[in-house]
Amino acid sequence: MARDSYTDGMEVHFSPDQIAQLAQIAAQEGVDTEKLVKDAALRLLQDDEHFRAAVRRGLEQADRGEFIEEDEMDARIKRMFLS
Repeated sequence: MARDSYTDGMEVHFSPDQIAQLAQIAAQEGVDTEKLVKDAALRLLQDDEHFRAAVRRGLEQADRGEFIEEDEMDARIKRMFLS
C-alpha cells in the first residue's frame, strides 16, 4: 500500500551535529526537540505566506501603475534597517 504523505506524517533527517544543536536550543528554551522543530517549521510557513502575499500585493499595485519614487523607496529601506 502506498504511503500518503499528507496523512502519515513526515520524517526529516538531521546530521548528528544538527541534532545536538537542536537539543541544546530546545533545552535552553525548555521545550522538547520535536516541538522546537515543529514550531520552527510552522513559523517558516507563516513567514513564507506573508512574504508571498506581500509580493502579490506589490505586483497588483505595479499592474495598476502604482509606483513610488526611488527617493521614497530609499527612505523606506533606511527606516527598515534603523528599526
